[in-house]
Parts: sequence; structure tokens; C-alpha cells
Amino acid sequence: MEPECVGICTIEDGVCVGCGRRVYGEESGETMTTQTLPQGMVVLQRGWLSSNSVLLRGAEGWTLVDSGYVTKTEETLALLDAAVGREPIVRLVNTHSHSDHLGGNAAVARRFGCPIWVPEGLADPIGRWDEAALLLSNAGQQAEPFSYSATIAAGDTVPMGEWEWRAVSVPGHDMHALAYFEPSHGVLISGDALWEDGFGILFPSLLGQADAIAAAREALAAIERLPVRWVIPGHGAPFRDVAGALQRAWGRLEAFANDPRRIARNALRACVTFTLLERGRMEEEELRATLAGVELFQRALDWIELTPDEAVRWLGDELERAGAIRRAAGQWQAMLPA
Repeated sequence: MEPECVGICTIEDGVCVGCGRRVYGEESGETMTTQTLPQGMVVLQRGWLSSNSVLLRGAEGWTLVDSGYVTKTEETLALLDAAVGREPIVRLVNTHSHSDHLGGNAAVARRFGCPIWVPEGLADPIGRWDEAALLLSNAGQQAEPFSYSATIAAGDTVPMGEWEWRAVSVPGHDMHALAYFEPSHGVLISGDALWEDGFGILFPSLLGQADAIAAAREALAAIERLPVRWVIPGHGAPFRDVAGALQRAWGRLEAFANDPRRIARNALRACVTFTLLERGRMEEEELRATLAGVELFQRALDWIELTPDEAVRWLGDELERAGAIRRAAGQWQAMLPA
């Protein structure tokens, strides 16, 4: 099996030992960057558990896009305080429903008194706080409940900062996901529909909800039709090689189509790493029980025909090789920046 990173690059001499991609900028930790983005666009680049957050400044104040994971709320608020100072955050907008993107919504709304706008497909599950539909209970993850003030549909124009952004449907990773495109500077806030080295896990296929491969093809085609000059992804640094990123994404998608078991392996590596980072360390027996008791892991194991015992052995070797964990005396310790 060819080397793969586990969803975050492990860096040696500026190159990921898993996927081979050269990584620019800070290797780890929480950073704030404007790169050479237009003035007033600020990216809060996060560690593993939280998505990036994007701050967009306008005359009335700041718009925040995505709020990180619930256990990182204090860090999120500290980053926001440092970025905006005494200026208001006037709205919080989400790209999609996953815990690393909306886990801090409730805390941000309390601190800044801002309304929350969500993709229209999330109105019902958020209104009912359906933790399975929001990929929380069935993935072993968490978020604090919150209320939204408005919904956004594909094709809507959304005021964020001093710019007007067009909402673009980008299904696949999340069937209701939206990206936001600003045409005057060609900036795309892509969420997890496009990263510099791929895209987010195709959960809807794994959970039997939808054909996520076909949906992701639609998302990549929609992005290709836009005159994008900058991508601000949900994870990783902003980048300008849009054609290269799309080429890599198409290649990864076709690899999944040719061997759908790769979707399951990708999900196991990334989501077990996420679980370990949230907890810090786990006994192997606890991990084995988690693999057997969480729906997402159960389905992934079924796809690749592994028992929890076999999966623990395989994952241990995979994640230790990638530098994501350290094993000692039956205990796994997370090694990546949370």
C-alpha cells in the first residue's frame, strides 16, 4: 500500500513523510496569517482538532467563518480576542455541520453576541439537535448545542466583511456543505471540499447515506468552473496552486472510486487519530471497545473486513509509522498538535 498521511502531514525537513507534499509555513500549533490575501481577510490556522477559522473585516465589524472544536473553545476565543480587539464580530457563518467546524459556535455567540448563519440543509438537524445527523454521536464526537438565526442556500449572496460572497454547493464530505466565493479577488473559502492535498473524508458513503463519490465529483467540478485565485481551506494554509490542488483531488477521488475500501481506511486513520488527540492517551482495551461501539468505526471495519482486534494491530502500525502516536505498555499516546 502506498504511503499516506493520516489527515495531517508529519513533517521532516519541510516535507510530509506520508504524502510527500512540501509544507510551507509553521509545522504545528495555532497561527494567524494573512499570507498575501486581501487586507481584512485573516485566517486562524489551527491544530488537528479544529478547523481553520476565517475572519473578514467590514465597516460594521467582523464576520467569522467556522469556530473550531468544542474542547478548544478557550483557544478559539483567545485567538479571536487577539485578532479583533475591541471590534465586534457581527455574524458567525458555517461551511458545514461537522464538530471541528461548529463546535465553538455556542461559546462564540455568547462571548460576542453574534447571530449564527448555517447552510439551509442543516436547519432541521440543528433545530432538533440530531446528534447522528450532525455526525456527533455516531462518530464519537461532541459539540455544544446552539441556535441559528438565518440559513444560507446555494446561490445566495452572503455579506461577509466588505465583500459579497456567493454560496456554492460542495457536497461529498458533507451533503449540505457550502463554500463561499468572492469574485473580485477570486478567493474561495472551501471548507473541507478542497484542501491543498485532497479533501475531507467521504462520510456519507461510509454511513450509507448517499453516493459521496458522485457528490464530490459535483463539488470539484463546481470549483473548477469558478475563477479561483486563492483557496482558504478548512485545514492547512491558504494556497494559490488551485489547478494543482484540483488535480490531486481528482486523483484521490478516482482512487477511492477504484477501491472504495480506501474511504474506510482513510476514515479510520483520521478519526481514530482525532479520538486519541481529544483524549490525549488511551489504553488499547479502551480503543478496542471504541472501535466496536461507535457506528462510524463499525461501518469502516465492515468495509475492510477487519475485527476490532485486527484493526488495533493495523492502526497501531500505521499511526506509529506516521508519527501520530507512541505505543508503550498497552497504551497509545497522541503525538500530533491538537
